[in-house]
Amino acid sequence: MRKKTFYEAYVKRILDICCAVAAIAVFWWLYLIIAILVKIKLGSPVIFKQQRPGLNEKVFSLYKFRTMTDERDSEGNLLPDEIRLTKFGKWLRSTSLDELPETFNILNGSMSLIGPRPQLVRDMMFMAPEQRKRHQVRPGLSGLAQVNGRNVITWEDKLNWDLKYIERITFFGDMRIILQTIGKVVKRADINREGTASDMDFGDYLLCKGLIEREEYEMKQAEAKELLMRKM
Repeated sequence: MRKKTFYEAYVKRILDICCAVAAIAVFWWLYLIIAILVKIKLGSPVIFKQQRPGLNEKVFSLYKFRTMTDERDSEGNLLPDEIRLTKFGKWLRSTSLDELPETFNILNGSMSLIGPRPQLVRDMMFMAPEQRKRHQVRPGLSGLAQVNGRNVITWEDKLNWDLKYIERITFFGDMRIILQTIGKVVKRADINREGTASDMDFGDYLLCKGLIEREEYEMKQAEAKELLMRKM
């Protein structure tokens, strides 16, 4: 059982709400402008929703501004991300403006300002029991992994940073991450791995590295789909 600090147990959630309300109140005009631009350039829906595992692995809907089209092939399958990700969508991602709607996730309690970034359900299925301890806290808008490499570090390093964060959560630690995050966003640093439109899924990464067999890969992917179906 994790031992919570006073800050984590009694202050962190209040701080999350105050920061989220302040961000929406101050930048409501920016939300509106981006929403209109997304509507014009990419169509509806303006908000992209995706199921992610949160606190205690409870699945919730993550909100982001849409960055890709719905282009499909002749069989009705979505085209690769590299094709559907538009120039405008790339700009939204590079500035991290696509993540602004996550303030509403913070308001409803499914996320925190700082914590391990919420990964995909199918990513969770490939995590070792030790790595899945990251779900003992609310996922965050930013975290230690994001200020220490984000998408340009390995999955192992990313998950290790998440586990390091949950060891002891403090006010000054969160403030340090917030300041470092602002610096990363301003510099547009560590957005993507070189030559990829988005970070590789954990299962795909393990398969490419030869760390799991194809049979195990297919089984865990099926488990992820089954879990998502139960949540629909």
